[in-house]
Amino acid sequence: MLPDLPVYQTDLFIPTYRPMRSGDWELRIAGMVLCPGYWSDVRLTVGMAALVRDGHTWMSMTPMELESQEIGVCLARGHVAIFGMGMGWSAAVSALRDEVSRVTVVERDGDVLALHRKLDVFSQLPPTAQAKIRIVQGDAFEWQPDAPVDLLMPDIWLPLMSDGRVEEVRRMQANVQAKEIYFWGQEMEIARHARAAGRGFDAAGIAATVADFGLPLIGLEIPGYPEKLAAAAERHMRGRWFPT
Repeated sequence: MLPDLPVYQTDLFIPTYRPMRSGDWELRIAGMVLCPGYWSDVRLTVGMAALVRDGHTWMSMTPMELESQEIGVCLARGHVAIFGMGMGWSAAVSALRDEVSRVTVVERDGDVLALHRKLDVFSQLPPTAQAKIRIVQGDAFEWQPDAPVDLLMPDIWLPLMSDGRVEEVRRMQANVQAKEIYFWGQEMEIARHARAAGRGFDAAGIAATVADFGLPLIGLEIPGYPEKLAAAAERHMRGRWFPT
């Protein structure tokens, strides 16, 4: 009998995955999993795919993972640069947008690239979307674009939050000079820095904190962003605030 919980659903494209291995990486499929969202309640996820290495899940098709990236992909436009291939989801969804003209995916790990050559997620897209995607083997801290980038979306980290992440994004941006940025876990970083500065999670506190970052972050303007940020921080911070 299924638990009495709503099944996770999204209007965004979800590729079909299949189990496979490449080096230390393994793509697994779970039957049913109870998953909390990034800012939403626990829901039942059916046929959940996950990319695992050494027992650690680097990405998965869970509400938490998808909600933590959906602001970026839903606001994507122009030339989008994605750092970290993951399961190819953000690249695929970005390429499906009419507002996006090009998607460049930068991935350092050759085994991840080999896995995707076998998996061929992007073949599930319409030809017009497939044609937008270019995959480059390279280092997120060294790659420089050959054309202006409108949106940079870095997602190279295993934990949702890590010390020094804002500085790492600044290093990437120094090379890319993107017009806009949405990085994975940015709500956690905004919350941590806002609290350390004695600010609230309201629009004014968020705006002041992002101004301190010196990065052209997007997402702040969407309806309910302060509430989403506060809900995500309450759920996932788990005491990992900056020392006071």
